Amino acid sequence: MSPVMIQTLVAKSDAATIYYPQIYIPNHRAITERINQLICDLVNGLVKKQYNEQDTNEFGEMVGTFEVKANERNILSMTFMNYAIIPFAAHGLTFMESINVNVQTGKTYELSDLFKSGSNYQRRLTNIINKQIKERQLDVFSPDGIDTISAEQNFYLVDQMLVIYFQQYEIAPYYVGLPLFPIPIYELEDIVRDQGALDILYGN
Repeated sequence: MSPVMIQTLVAKSDAATIYYPQIYIPNHRAITERINQLICDLVNGLVKKQYNEQDTNEFGEMVGTFEVKANERNILSMTFMNYAIIPFAAHGLTFMESINVNVQTGKTYELSDLFKSGSNYQRRLTNIINKQIKERQLDVFSPDGIDTISAEQNFYLVDQMLVIYFQQYEIAPYYVGLPLFPIPIYELEDIVRDQGALDILYGN
């Protein structure tokens, strides 16, 4: 299937400018509407998260953006960023979320959906991430790295990579930003689930 068509829309208010996508899949109206609703819910959720986390009713600025990471072989992977700063604050906060979906079936993928049952993928990925933390000398809160990732850990797919990411302050100080951990697919081939998103997108 060809890449889905993506249109960029913008929502503006006095302090906020939010760019967000809407997709179109020919002959798949119900799936198109479902994915577009998921996107809107996610974008709105990021806005609400800013108000909740920063405990404010007013922002000096808020900017929402998105990036298409993968759009081929029926797999669409996109990331969404929202930055907001309170008036007179020293710095703002950035939150990131992603959507990974099969545009043929409408199925959205959690991290657990990518790997074989019983493969202990969480420990495998955690070990790879902790190795990267050490090699890259990342300043994280725990000297031993992270304990374990969850089955719902945030991720996206791009350029033969599974990218695991964390929010600001989740595992590292503010200046580190949003820690990203790109993991080459070839390191995970033996535990990839048949007909999962990784297999569909990067398999033979």
